[in-house]
Amino acid sequence: MSDDLVPPAEFRILLALVDGPKHGHAIRQEVLKRTDGRVDLGPGTLYGAIKRLARRGWIREIEAPPGEEGDGRRRFYAITPRGREAAEVEVARLSELLATARAKSLRPSGEA
Repeated sequence: MSDDLVPPAEFRILLALVDGPKHGHAIRQEVLKRTDGRVDLGPGTLYGAIKRLARRGWIREIEAPPGEEGDGRRRFYAITPRGREAAEVEVARLSELLATARAKSLRPSGEA
């Protein structure tokens, strides 16, 4: 696995897809929900990140899951094994940074 950092928007998309395939709007809604509305991936950010993730082979477009066919305009995406590995590497990197910050007594505002 490359030592490349996973940009925040791309990491959030990978996290959204770990639970299963989703279409773009569902990815956006999950990010909004998991961040209590603080992060809203606009269409340009969302679909630009999806293109970069697909180019890297970290996600792939799939057929609509049964019952989700709709009108055929929605595109569904799934994380690949390489994408899951990239997410795991990023989790390890962030965990190391968080441990260092805690060792230096850095905490989020309002946290004791």
